[in-house]
Amino acid sequence: MIRFDDQVAIVTGAGVGLGRCHALGLAARGAKVVINDLGVSTQGTSTGSDAAQSVVAEIIAMGGQAMAHGADVSDADQVADMVSKTMERFGRIDILVNNAGILLDKTFAKMTMADFRKVIDVHLIGSANCAHAVWPIMREQKYGRIVLTSSGSGLYGNFGQSNYGAAKAAMMGLMNVLHIEGARDDIRVNTLAPTAATRMTEELLPPEALEVLKPETITPGLLYLVSKDAPSKTILSAGAGTFAQTRVYETQGVLIDGDITPEAIAAHWEQITDPTNQEEMQDAFSQTRKYAKRAAEARNINLDW
Repeated sequence: MIRFDDQVAIVTGAGVGLGRCHALGLAARGAKVVINDLGVSTQGTSTGSDAAQSVVAEIIAMGGQAMAHGADVSDADQVADMVSKTMERFGRIDILVNNAGILLDKTFAKMTMADFRKVIDVHLIGSANCAHAVWPIMREQKYGRIVLTSSGSGLYGNFGQSNYGAAKAAMMGLMNVLHIEGARDDIRVNTLAPTAATRMTEELLPPEALEVLKPETITPGLLYLVSKDAPSKTILSAGAGTFAQTRVYETQGVLIDGDITPEAIAAHWEQITDPTNQEEMQDAFSQTRKYAKRAAEARNINLDW
């Protein structure tokens, strides 16, 4: 059975919705949980909410341990204070769930760059701030589990969400690098791409969809991604009880002999995009080796690489 006894987890945006469900799920399985919530609307404006304290009370009532912290994740100093107070209270940090987010939807033509930047600051910079603050602690412990939160809007696109989509697509790039850099110290980094009925989706989905897309159908996937035997560098898509892995593949491609021109690209387009034997690249250098090796072989060059 997956348990988190004696482990400490920070969950951002944990006052309501999916974050609250994640926090309660961790606490139910033994974790001490830091409930981070700034108390804002989905647009990022302050509501003076005491939601975080309410979740803390729920966890204490079920016999668990929890504390609240209202750090704005886009502010590195406030995040540092949250991590410092967590260490003072609990002495370690094993799990970080980056869940906090806002929406400022408009078509790209009508969106201000200030609104574009604000969403990036909360989702991407906020996730990086939190991961950066706990990183030295996890390295010292030789153990850590970090989950970033993406979305179908970032993986596949969604009308009116250029800021949100860009921020959510960035989670994959951040995960890929942190996975590589954290492997030596058993820091595993994954991405959850949920489709859930939350404050951020209630106005976008019909009532029937909201009924089946409850956060409780997603949190079990999150709990696996932060468990001792979790994978790393995995994008787990989840919604309504369905779980799937999202992957990025590269086709085998074509080496163009002779003049490399736009016309040559056009002439070979069907072969370039042929999915036969497509593969996952393990890192950026894997792609570099693939291209260099193919070119060297075509020129009878022995590339020992």
